Amino acid sequence: MITPAKIIQKKRDGGELSPAEIEGFIRGLNSGEVADYQATALMMAVFFKGMTPDETVALTRAMLESGERCELKSVPGFKVDKHSTGGVGDKVSLILAPLAAACGLKVPMMAGRGLGHSGGTLDKLESISGFQLRPSPARFEEILRTVGCAIIGQSETVAPADKRLYALRDVTATVDCIPLIVASILSKKAAEGTQGLVMDVKVGNGAFMKERADARRLARMLVEVGAKLGLQVRAVLTDMNQPLGYAAGNAIEVQECIEVLRAGIEPERKSDSEAGSGDLKELTVQLCAHMIEMAGVTRNRIEARKLAHLKLADGSAWKVFQDMVQAQGGDLSQVLDPSRLPRAARRITWKAPKRGFVSRINTQAMGEILVELGGGRKRAADPVDFGVGLIFHKKLGSRVQAGEPLATVLAPTPFDLAPLESFFLESIEISGSRKPVPRLILETL
Repeated sequence: MITPAKIIQKKRDGGELSPAEIEGFIRGLNSGEVADYQATALMMAVFFKGMTPDETVALTRAMLESGERCELKSVPGFKVDKHSTGGVGDKVSLILAPLAAACGLKVPMMAGRGLGHSGGTLDKLESISGFQLRPSPARFEEILRTVGCAIIGQSETVAPADKRLYALRDVTATVDCIPLIVASILSKKAAEGTQGLVMDVKVGNGAFMKERADARRLARMLVEVGAKLGLQVRAVLTDMNQPLGYAAGNAIEVQECIEVLRAGIEPERKSDSEAGSGDLKELTVQLCAHMIEMAGVTRNRIEARKLAHLKLADGSAWKVFQDMVQAQGGDLSQVLDPSRLPRAARRITWKAPKRGFVSRINTQAMGEILVELGGGRKRAADPVDFGVGLIFHKKLGSRVQAGEPLATVLAPTPFDLAPLESFFLESIEISGSRKPVPRLILETL
């Protein structure tokens, strides 16, 4: 008889699990016959011993088949989604979903919560009062038909095995494991009814994949496993050696997204930071162009970029964002006036200790600071403070004078910020000369 313990032992010793063994383990996880500690043991064995492509396909399929699937056959148009492997300040989805919809695509986006030092799209959207993350399947389809996009959370019936493993990975140091990442992402994406998927695979000190070679391995496995599940998958490797945009924190990131969406029709509006959102806008347009090209809306990616820029500049994407928020029950008044979004009571400035150029940012440390402030989770059940955050005033390569602001902290009261300020200053390197800044888009697979 094959027991969970024997499966764990086989993987621990470097053996290749059969589809039947993987399916049986996931089925036991769903039924409660496999305990959390056994699931954790198997994930740790996978972390150290890895999985073959066939094992990863079997794991993904078992997680997919552990629950229900959205067919979306009643929704006309090409269904395409985007997923990021996570980072700090990565709020692309909030702009990209309505932008792609404005370009004629249907975007059924099943997003996640914060994982480790990385923020989560669902946590950001929940900072908008009333925003419903779990509409009924019928309502989900209706929003897709009428608005063109919907960003939802994972329901209890969609890939439930992934939901359980996802929470355990966050607290057992198994987040950055390629087979587990692939199975988690693709089981949800296949379940949501999408036909195409653009993957934003982050690389750098703020990403789960620190090295480009590891990110490339992850990207290739996503493409390969996706193809075997009948999904078109394109992977784009992008830099995460500094926070994306100027904001990190749930409500303040929503505000930054609103600023980007409104910029075309309200160019005079000022942001909270001179660092700006140029990299955020550029990455969003580039990923949207891949989605448009995949759907066949334009002849090539050059035309697709032009279309994305147009729909961002003329306010079309901003209108779709408002429609999506309203359709999902969000308080539209907070979107129209972002000052009504949650905001921590204290604003403290952390300043540069000397003059020079910002040459390195420990981006993971920035995410860890946000978690310490309450903007992320140390344990799966932890509440999140939507109002805390970091506003970055300088990017890599920026010139800075001694005493000039590096970041503004939105902090709860009371809270001892001194240890975090020391950690922050240790995580920023200021050099006498400007060093090359990494390219935002590294490669496409």
